[in-house]
Amino acid sequence: MQNLSSSLWALLNESVTAKKVKRDSYLFKQGEEASFMYIIRSGKFQVAKVDKDGKELTLRICKKDDIVGELILFKDNPTYFFTVKCLQDGEVGVIRREEFESKLGQNNEMALEFIRWMSDHFRRTQTKFRDLVLNGKKGAIYSILIRLANSYGKQTKDGILIDVPFSNKELANFCGVTRESVNRILQEMRSENLLSVEGKKIVIHDLEKLKIMNNCEDCPPEICSID
Repeated sequence: MQNLSSSLWALLNESVTAKKVKRDSYLFKQGEEASFMYIIRSGKFQVAKVDKDGKELTLRICKKDDIVGELILFKDNPTYFFTVKCLQDGEVGVIRREEFESKLGQNNEMALEFIRWMSDHFRRTQTKFRDLVLNGKKGAIYSILIRLANSYGKQTKDGILIDVPFSNKELANFCGVTRESVNRILQEMRSENLLSVEGKKIVIHDLEKLKIMNNCEDCPPEICSID
């Protein structure tokens, strides 16, 4: 569990029941009544915000030991803020909201740790929205590439390989821009030798230059990530 102690991990697992999830199914959708939070055991899951026209903005790609649905805690009649879709067959641990709230209420130390963890999560989300709003289309794409490099990057002789395939449409969903904008900006970056594309995998040739071009604040990788 990311940044959680073994004690809090144990407390979470006391409340868990297992559930298999198939690709293209949903754990929950934005606006639905919220009774459960989930720990990802396997597979990959997309967390997205959906506007009234059905346009998606991808916020996170979640994998093993990530938590989703945590924002419903300690609220009256909560509903889910985001939509979570399964991208790859997997399994989740299902935690009933009221049961976990009760256990946290009986353990102040664990409650404080969980609140701190949620604060870090809010910070990650805030920095993503900041990059999307303040830096324009190019800046949004630069930011996503930097985050992907921090989350999935592998050093190679040519630069940092983002070792997970992403289509231009998927990148567009991360950035809140059109696929055509992603196509154009990636082509510009290729012509400037900032990156190359091998299949659907991107190699960033000069990550530090990309950070400078995006006025990067050099946040630690646990904040500047895609998950």
